[in-house]
Amino acid sequence: MLSEQIARKGNKMTENLLNTDGFIFNGKFYTNHISIGNFSIYFYAICIVTGMILCCLLAAPMFKRKGENPELILDIMIAVVPSAIVGARLWYVLFDIKTFINAENPFLAIIDIRQGGLAIYGGLLAGAIAIAVVCKIKKIKVIKVFDLAAAVVPLGQVLGRWGNFFNQEVYGREITNPSWQFFPAGVQIGTANSYKWYQALFFYEGTLNLLLFIGLYIFLWKSKNKAYGYATGGYFIGYGVIRGVLEPFRTSDYNLPWFGKDTSVPAMTIISILLVIAGIILIIDTMRRNGVVKIAFVDKFIDKISVWKKEKAADKAEPKNTETRGEADNANSENIGNLRENIKENENKNQKNHYIIRYKQKVYLL
Repeated sequence: MLSEQIARKGNKMTENLLNTDGFIFNGKFYTNHISIGNFSIYFYAICIVTGMILCCLLAAPMFKRKGENPELILDIMIAVVPSAIVGARLWYVLFDIKTFINAENPFLAIIDIRQGGLAIYGGLLAGAIAIAVVCKIKKIKVIKVFDLAAAVVPLGQVLGRWGNFFNQEVYGREITNPSWQFFPAGVQIGTANSYKWYQALFFYEGTLNLLLFIGLYIFLWKSKNKAYGYATGGYFIGYGVIRGVLEPFRTSDYNLPWFGKDTSVPAMTIISILLVIAGIILIIDTMRRNGVVKIAFVDKFIDKISVWKKEKAADKAEPKNTETRGEADNANSENIGNLRENIKENENKNQKNHYIIRYKQKVYLL
């Protein structure tokens, strides 16, 4: 079992947490599940399912407002839910691969998610891939659906963090100052007979995610931009900053290593920084597509891609008649030649103006 491997590492606190059936609140121990005969329904699962339902309910009017059929949400959820679970588990396993390899039965340790071990970044990545596949099949613009999803995902994460509370997970450093030993500044972690106060990171992150949800949802609801990508980029930046700032405060027991290797900077902080960078790039590119900014090297690259596509299309469209083929070749060559001349003219103009980014008639140099 995975908990046995953790115990061998001397992690007594984590071993207790993974095997507890309750949580501490206001000095009292409460069960964290509902028992129906021999079957138990955990509050964590209830939080996750509730989060999914709320996301779907709030996504429906947004889909309708943006011209998409709300019934698409069901197709997306059918693809996203299993993909996200598998992706979250694989991400966790890969980043802590040594623990699973050294388990008594590595395969059972990997597939046993009842003892914890789901990483949200892996779930987001796999979920995004699932959305892209559905959009490809349905012939819907992927970035548009990404924006619609990004506006509600933070709300699901809020409920997920409260699930962590019931499981006694996602907490920070120990609080030794009695003045700060109260909820929500801190949370009681341990057993009915022995517990300590720790920073309530689940509450901090959950609250910040709620604010992120409110901001993104209102922005997208009121936005009239035809170019999508702002909400997705905003989510990348917002959640990347939230997770990146809070991750170093998490107890080391819950900090994933970097593919099995411990690092001075938490692995998820590094991923969060990359996510913020990706968000900034996406927003700038959305501004470019929306005509708000012009980026010289991107325009040049797109022009070259256009030439390549036209040449490719010209090669495929070869007439059978030799005379007709010659005329078509001359016409294609002339068109491609004109396009290349335009690109060269734009390059000269860019070099003359020396701009890299043009925003609202202002030029920004390197």
